[in-house]
Amino acid sequence: MDMLLAYVGPVLYGGIGNLAAYLAAHVLLCLLPAFFIAGAMAALIPKETITRFLGRNSSKAVSYPAAAAAGSLLAVCSCTIVPLFAGIYNKGAGLGPAITFLFFAPAANILALVYTGGIIGPDLAVARLILSLIFGIGIGLIMALVFRDDDAAHDRATDTLFAAQGAEGMGRWAILFLFVWIALLLAGTLKLGILTGSYVEFDLPLSGAGAWQQSLDRLVPYDAGKGEEGVSVQGVVLIALLAAIGWSAWRGLENIQDGANVWTRISLVLIGVTLLLASLAVESTETGLHIGLTGKFFGVSIALGALYRIGSVRLSVDELRDWLWESWRFVKQIFPLLVVGVFIVGMIRVLIRPEWIEALAGSNSVLGNLTGVAFGVFMYFPTLVEVPIAKMFLDLGMHRGPLLAYLMSDPELSLQSILIISAIIGRKKTATYVGLVALFSASAGMTYGAWVNGVSVFVLALWLAGFIAVLAALLSVASRHSNALKGV
Repeated sequence: MDMLLAYVGPVLYGGIGNLAAYLAAHVLLCLLPAFFIAGAMAALIPKETITRFLGRNSSKAVSYPAAAAAGSLLAVCSCTIVPLFAGIYNKGAGLGPAITFLFFAPAANILALVYTGGIIGPDLAVARLILSLIFGIGIGLIMALVFRDDDAAHDRATDTLFAAQGAEGMGRWAILFLFVWIALLLAGTLKLGILTGSYVEFDLPLSGAGAWQQSLDRLVPYDAGKGEEGVSVQGVVLIALLAAIGWSAWRGLENIQDGANVWTRISLVLIGVTLLLASLAVESTETGLHIGLTGKFFGVSIALGALYRIGSVRLSVDELRDWLWESWRFVKQIFPLLVVGVFIVGMIRVLIRPEWIEALAGSNSVLGNLTGVAFGVFMYFPTLVEVPIAKMFLDLGMHRGPLLAYLMSDPELSLQSILIISAIIGRKKTATYVGLVALFSASAGMTYGAWVNGVSVFVLALWLAGFIAVLAALLSVASRHSNALKGV
């Protein structure tokens, strides 16, 4: 029994620590605005606005590049992009463009590419961009082809679901409301000096703050080189506030269709206060807390003020109620699965040893690239954190080919995002998507790794063309076989 506890204890502890670090650092400024954006998409945007650019019947030359372009502007991880994916998909976007958006945003957004180029090298950043674009659109086209009947049924279902909204278009205040939420998300997540720098600083006397932080560091270690984010005193406060938000939101939003109550207002005030606290720069010292008012804090403050003004003056009671209900529905659908997934990933990361990297992914082999994909699934790191981790893998002996496979799969195939996507589009579509991402990520790694090893660009172009042709032929055969079975 003692041996079992000695083995199981650290694994469970790793899951709890990973969950605590994630809740403290990523839910509030990343995920919470994403839920509200998804709710605004579902409640305020007429279906015709979505389908005009991203619909299943839109021109592929418009819809797929538009999906990739929209994703390129969002420096978010897979967990944050999933609510946005759910928002556009549930509102009528075609499966193919929605999948391209889901893939491209975390894999090759502008900030991730710049960071990759600066830390690892511009050649890897360019390869990440080109191959993510080609394969992201390819995965979307394949998913649309394989599940075209389901996609058509989903399109008809959204016609019925949102028929009451009419086709008059989206009001300009609703558009502004949505854009301000997007601005708040960007202000809270972009790692730019103008946002992360402190402009006003002061000390808050608090005896014991330094000792508290030391205790937290022992409980949940911080090591940026290993992707361990730790938990700060500020993080503990934010987790407590997050619990308070959850309790008040359950009391105030679960029956929001019947009208707002005092709990609704309490939850919204708590959300605003917590977002402001999360945007502060807080450092524990021996004498208290050193607090900095960052550019992020001022950006979030301005965004919250604008949202309050638009919501209280320019949007109708029905629009606000529908927005809050849709946002709460996404929270209930996604957040529990996210918690479970983050906890499990934390346990798995305890079991994986860095020394396995050189042994399994030290060469540009099929096994090496599949290992890179597997590491992306089971050693999930939030957006941009995967880049210094990739540098660590490179220093430990990972070949640059499997390294690219890791960088393409890590933002896409985290265990928690797989669970959430399954709840949105179903297990069959999710299994197909996961398989395609794994296949294309490994293929991207093999292609780039071959170029690193000296294979000419012409030969690589032929290899890619042949790979796509074989895949298209197999899909065509599968499609004809499926149609024949339906005819029978």
